[in-house]
Amino acid sequence: MTAIPYSLTGRHKGFNRAEIVDQNFTEFVQLWQGDVHQPRGDHAPVLPGSALNAQGFRELLESQLISRHLDLMARVLRVQNKVFYTIGSSGHEGNAMVARLTRHTDPAFLHYRSGGFMAERFRKLPGMDPVMDSALSFAASMEDPASGGRHKVWGSKPLWVLPQTSTIASHLPKALGTAVAIEQARRIGHKLPIPEDSIAICSFGDASSNHATAQTAFNAAAWTAYQKLPAPVLYVCEDNGIGISVKTPNGWVANNFRHRADLDYFYADGLDLADGYAQVQEAVEHCRTTRRPTFLHLRTTRVMGHAGTDFEIEWRSVEELFAVEASDPLLRSAEIALSSGLYTKESLLALYEATRKRCFEAAEDADRRPRLTSLEQVMKPLAPYTPAAVKAEAERADYQDRRLAAFGSEEKLPENQPPRHLAIQIGQALHDIMAKYPESLLFGEDVAQKGGVYTVTKGLQKAFKGSRVFNTLLDETIILGLAQGYANMGMLPLPEIQYLAYFHNACDQIRGEAASLQFFSNDQYRNPMVMRVASLGYQKGFGGHFHNDNSITALRDIPGLVVGCASRGDDAATMLRTMTALAKVDGRVCAYLEPIALYMTKDLYEAGDGQWQFAYPAPGEAMTLGEGRIYNEDANDLVVFTFGNGVPMSLRAAKTIEAELGWKVRVVDLRWLAPLNNNFIAAQAKSAKRIIVLDEGRRSAGVGEGIITAIVEGGSGATPLERVVGADTYTPLAGAALLVLPGDADVVAAARKLA
Repeated sequence: MTAIPYSLTGRHKGFNRAEIVDQNFTEFVQLWQGDVHQPRGDHAPVLPGSALNAQGFRELLESQLISRHLDLMARVLRVQNKVFYTIGSSGHEGNAMVARLTRHTDPAFLHYRSGGFMAERFRKLPGMDPVMDSALSFAASMEDPASGGRHKVWGSKPLWVLPQTSTIASHLPKALGTAVAIEQARRIGHKLPIPEDSIAICSFGDASSNHATAQTAFNAAAWTAYQKLPAPVLYVCEDNGIGISVKTPNGWVANNFRHRADLDYFYADGLDLADGYAQVQEAVEHCRTTRRPTFLHLRTTRVMGHAGTDFEIEWRSVEELFAVEASDPLLRSAEIALSSGLYTKESLLALYEATRKRCFEAAEDADRRPRLTSLEQVMKPLAPYTPAAVKAEAERADYQDRRLAAFGSEEKLPENQPPRHLAIQIGQALHDIMAKYPESLLFGEDVAQKGGVYTVTKGLQKAFKGSRVFNTLLDETIILGLAQGYANMGMLPLPEIQYLAYFHNACDQIRGEAASLQFFSNDQYRNPMVMRVASLGYQKGFGGHFHNDNSITALRDIPGLVVGCASRGDDAATMLRTMTALAKVDGRVCAYLEPIALYMTKDLYEAGDGQWQFAYPAPGEAMTLGEGRIYNEDANDLVVFTFGNGVPMSLRAAKTIEAELGWKVRVVDLRWLAPLNNNFIAAQAKSAKRIIVLDEGRRSAGVGEGIITAIVEGGSGATPLERVVGADTYTPLAGAALLVLPGDADVVAAARKLA
C-alpha cells in the first residue's frame, strides 16, 4: 500500500478510539497532497493497471463508508442504549470486493466483521437498503429482517446470507456441506434453489483458522478434492493479525495454508481496492470454474478494538496503534478517490458526512421501532410445530411404486413379513423413508457397503445407490456439517452418528448451528434433519465408555431439538416417520436415539418367547410428537416412568413385583425425551398410588430429573416416589458396566422400599 502522509496529534490518551479513527479520515483528506489523474470514464481502470473500473470503485467506496459509519454509529449510540452491538468491521471493509465479485445466489456464511460485504451485496437486488436493515439489527428491533430482533447478525433471505452467531469457526463445516450439496443435487436429480454453478462463501479470521473446527473443515475439503469430487467452497480468511489481543505470528497464515494439497491458496490485499480486486477476482473465478475448495487469504487490519469494551491503549503501545491506523483501508481508498480524479477533497468529505448522517438517522429511526417484549415473541421461531400438517405428512403413503422398487416385490414389503426385532425394523423404516423422499440422503461412518457396525443400514446402498447412501470420513463434525449443507439446499439429510459418545465431538454443530438457525433467522432458514445415533448402555461383551454412553443430557439441553428413543421396532418405524415429517413440514432438527442393546433383542421374559418382536406398521401409521406408550393401562398400584432399555427392564420387574407384592404395575414408555410431554406425565402420575422413575442415564442432569419435575409441578408431589438411575460415572468394560447401570433387581428393590 502507498505510504500515507497524515498527521497524528497524540490524541490517544484522551479520546475514544472510534473518534480518533473518524478524525483520521477527515484529517487525511484535508491534508492530502498528491498528483491527480484525469478521470477517463466509468469503465476505465480507476488507476492505471487496475482491474477495478471507476464505477466499481465508486460503489465499493460507498459500501466501505457505509460499513465504517455503521461501526462509528454503534460506538456512539451503544452508551445511549439505542444499539446493542459494537463488534465492528473497521479495517475489514475490503471484503466488499468478495461480495462484488460473487453473486447474491452464492450462499454466504459470514463472520461478524462483514459490514463491507453486506453493504456491497445489497446492490445485487433493487430496492434493498443496507443501512436501514443493519440499523434495525443493531437496535434489536422486531422489524430487523434478518433475525427479528433476536441478535445482531449479518443475514438476508433474498441475498442468501444465512444468519448465524457462530462460535469460533463453527460455520466452516456447514459451508463445506453446502458446497458439496450443490454438486450432490445433480447426482440425485434434485432441483436446487440456486444456480448449479453457485459456490459457497465462508469468511473467518486468522485466529479462527487455528480452531479445531476450522481445521476439520479444511481437512474434509481437501479429502473431498483429493478424490476428485467437486467442493466449490471459497474460504475467505480475513487476516488482521490479531485475535482479540493475541497476535498471529507474522507469516503464519500464508505458511500454514499456501502449500496444502487440494486446498488451493490465493492471496489478496484487502487494504487496497485498486490492487486487491484482480487478486480476489482470480480466487473467485478459480473456485467457480474448477469447483475446488479455495482458500483466499485476504489481508485486513483492525483499526479499533475487538468490541466497544476493548480499550486497546491498555495493552498496545501508542506507536503500534499509530501503525495500525496508518494501514486503515479507508485512507487508501481516499487516496485512490483523490488521485484518480473521481473526487475532490470537498466531494469526498461531503460523501463521508452524508453517509454518517444516513447511518445515524437510520439508527435513530430504528430505535423507535418495536422490540421483543414477551417470551412468546422471543421463542416463536425456535421450535415451530403444526400438528395437523405433520400428522398428514407422516401418514402420507402415496409412494407405493417407489416402495416396491426399494423392497423388490409385494411379498417383500415389511408389513407382509413376520414380526421382527428393532434393528431390522429400523432398516425397513429407513428404506420406506428413502422411497418416500427422493431428496433424502443417508450417510455416516461405515453405513454404506458394510451397512453400519450393527448392520442396521444393510441393503440401503444397494437399493438407493451410492449417490444417496454413502460413507463419510471419520469425523462427526463434518458429518453434521454435511447434513446442514444438504438441508440448506432443500434435501432431507439422515446422518448417522456411530455412537452417542461420538456426538460430543461435534455437539456444537447441532447446539450452536443447526438448532439455532431458525431462531436467529426468524424462521427464514431451516436445517431440517433426522440424526440417528446408536445409543445408551447394556451392551454385552463389548463397550466401555465410548460404546456404552448412557447420558443424553447434552442433547436434551439444546433449545428446539426433538429427541426420541424407541425401544421396539414398530415404535421405531412410526417415530421415524413423524421425525421426517417434523423435518419436512416444520424444519425441525431431530435426534433419534437407538438403544444398541435392544437392536437384536427378540425375547422379553425368557429365551425363545419372541415377545420383543413386533409387526411392522404399514405406511399410513405414525406416532404423534410427545405420545407415550402405556403397558397395563388400568393398573395404578405402581406406575413406572421410563424409556429405552428401561421399558423391557420394567416389564420384567413388573412380573416379579406383582408376584411378590401383589401390585398391579403400569409401565409408561415416554418415547419422546425432548420436549418431555409434561401434561402426559402429570396425567399418568395423578392416578398412581406409588411411582418409580427409571432412568438409565446418570443421576445428575438426567431425564429422570425432568420427569420428577413434571410429576411435582403436575400436582402429584405427595405420591410416594423412588428414582432408579445410573451412577455419576463413566461406564466401565465388560460385566462391571452393570455395577453402574440400573437393572431389573434395582426396580424391584425400589418397589420394596415403597412397600
